[in-house]
Amino acid sequence: MTFELAFVVLFAMATVVAIAARHFRVPYTVALVLAGLGVNATHAFPAPHLTRDLLFAVILPGLIFEASFHLEAREFWKNKRAIHALAVPGLAASVAICALLLVPVANGLHFVEGFRFVDALVFAALIAATDPIAVVGLFKELGAPKRLAVLVEGESLFNDGTGVALFTIVLAGASGGDISVAGSIVAFVKIAGGGALVGAAIGWCISQVILKVDDAMVEITLTVVCAYGSFVAAEHFHFSGVVATVVAGMLCGNYGRRLGMSPTTRVAVETFWEYWAFALNSVVFLLIGLEVDLSKLLASWKAVVAAFVVVLAARGLVVYAVSLLLRRGAERIPPRWSLVLTWSGLRGALSMVLVLGLPKDFAHRDLLVNMTFGVVVLSILLQGTTMAPLLRRLGIVGKSDEQRRRIELARGRLGAARAALEELKRIERRAALPPDTYEGLERTYGDRVRGAEEELRSLAASARDVHDEDAWRAWRRAVEAEKAALAQLVHDGTIGREAYEALVADANARLEQRPGEAQSESAAPTAP
Repeated sequence: MTFELAFVVLFAMATVVAIAARHFRVPYTVALVLAGLGVNATHAFPAPHLTRDLLFAVILPGLIFEASFHLEAREFWKNKRAIHALAVPGLAASVAICALLLVPVANGLHFVEGFRFVDALVFAALIAATDPIAVVGLFKELGAPKRLAVLVEGESLFNDGTGVALFTIVLAGASGGDISVAGSIVAFVKIAGGGALVGAAIGWCISQVILKVDDAMVEITLTVVCAYGSFVAAEHFHFSGVVATVVAGMLCGNYGRRLGMSPTTRVAVETFWEYWAFALNSVVFLLIGLEVDLSKLLASWKAVVAAFVVVLAARGLVVYAVSLLLRRGAERIPPRWSLVLTWSGLRGALSMVLVLGLPKDFAHRDLLVNMTFGVVVLSILLQGTTMAPLLRRLGIVGKSDEQRRRIELARGRLGAARAALEELKRIERRAALPPDTYEGLERTYGDRVRGAEEELRSLAASARDVHDEDAWRAWRRAVEAEKAALAQLVHDGTIGREAYEALVADANARLEQRPGEAQSESAAPTAP
């Protein structure tokens, strides 16, 4: 199978998995990994390998830019201490704790001989960065607090850069380089700071061009140049491409997009990046499943389970320590959120690529590969599938599955009865039923409709959390439908851009509110 054909097959698989995941209500990324594992076990086709070149040249810049492009600077600034504490010193502490815990565990369980602290430190550094894509989408779908999603996504954006920089420094020391604590700090500041400067320069330049151009296709292309150009430029100078892309994306999204893009261009750009992120996520999570050899993981199950527990414990200690330090400030993290932040720390493709890049003669390389692959798969499958029940259990979103089941049954009965009534009316209009037969059937189904409506009213009163969750989803879909209609109206010339700007601004403001909050305010659009 050629490389091109393999990617066509991957996208076809992703389409089938997306449909199945929606039908069975399984997190999409989890379903992709499961599909990849299944195809790999059957050896159905030779898939492309998840290499450093593929991840760094194609996948990572696009995913990081899309997330940072949509990260609101205002919300980020409100949570800057918590995000930076988790992503920089928190990640460094997590690496140290993980390494310190792993050495005695490895020697105690005897799954490897001669496992040194430096080996554990390399593993801890490459597994440190989180990849919460599977849960951020779930937060939005379930209507979790916006600040919680900002914390998770903001930390992930910055700890990718921190993780790669730390891994580079640790690996240099493990390979015989002369690295001191002071030297490591200087090297980290150089790598991360240089990346931030490169990203700021490119993001500002691209934003200036966007301010002077009014062409959707050109501006989409400029954002692509910003995403991949910032990454490539920073890597060329041996700085952090991840940090560069994060900074460039935030500048482009919060400055270039807001001030320089017309409403129609903004819709086009956001639609492009939404699709591109979907495509890249589809490929990377399928490749994660396809890359994993389950027989090797099962052979090293002790090491995999031990590594997973240690990694999770280290993250939990860091998250709760940061929560404790911020307990009296404006950025206080509620205890329930601390548990969610710990459990949302999934690992992904970046860790797999870093471990595959270890030198062939590196001590315990095969074991580290199995441990990394095992932790990634376990975190995606275990943490990814249990996040929604955890959010409900903690009361962060609606929590009663039984109540939801009863509501869905009542809705199904109501929908079926209404459809039957509509069909009876069509038959009656064609005079295909005797009047007495029609009236009898109409009474029967009318009673069913009234009974289902009464049941739904009763359930809505007793299951307020489920009702609010559903209302939130419907609210978002309704407002998004408004925005789509407005884009079509301005495209057709029915309304002008000034009116469009005012109406979209009003829709965006309402999109940040709960239905009840918006209904209590004036419906007048905000002035542009």
